[in-house]
Amino acid sequence: MNIYTKNGDRGTTSLMNGISVSKADDRIELVGTIDELNSFIGLAKVLADSSLKESLSHIQKNLMQVMAGVADPRNMDYRFSAGETKALEGEIDRIENSFPRIKDFVLYGGCELSARLDVARAVTRRAERRFRKVEQNYGADPKAVQYINRLSDYLYMCARYADYKVANGKTDGIQDQVVKNILGNL
Repeated sequence: MNIYTKNGDRGTTSLMNGISVSKADDRIELVGTIDELNSFIGLAKVLADSSLKESLSHIQKNLMQVMAGVADPRNMDYRFSAGETKALEGEIDRIENSFPRIKDFVLYGGCELSARLDVARAVTRRAERRFRKVEQNYGADPKAVQYINRLSDYLYMCARYADYKVANGKTDGIQDQVVKNILGNL
């Protein structure tokens, strides 16, 4: 079987349940955004230490389940577990308690890893907005929506921690270091 179906030539694609929809359908937009997010998480994994890499890989698998649930919402095998969101909250708390996080506005790009994580976080926020639209028009798994919301918080904390580590554990100089890195690259 070929990878191409030629259905897209007519502007349509199929959901996992076989229903043909426009490529402009809100569900396709959401699945595409989550796929983009998954790619950006993969890009961040390249620079991550083994612990973060393992966590990001687990998140990528969860995102595939979320996409499957959007593409086939009646299939109960794709329903999302509240336990995954709880686990993410535990990781957010653990990371946040591991360093003195600055609470001012952040200039992104303190280091390459944090920049990649911040791009993934921004795409996560877009996915969350698109999820709300799908939820309004077609219904959505509320636990998956909640997971996407927590995921942006998790990625934010990971990015701030990466900046902290680059600044050699000094919170005073994080913003200054970020500004110097940005100005040094201009």
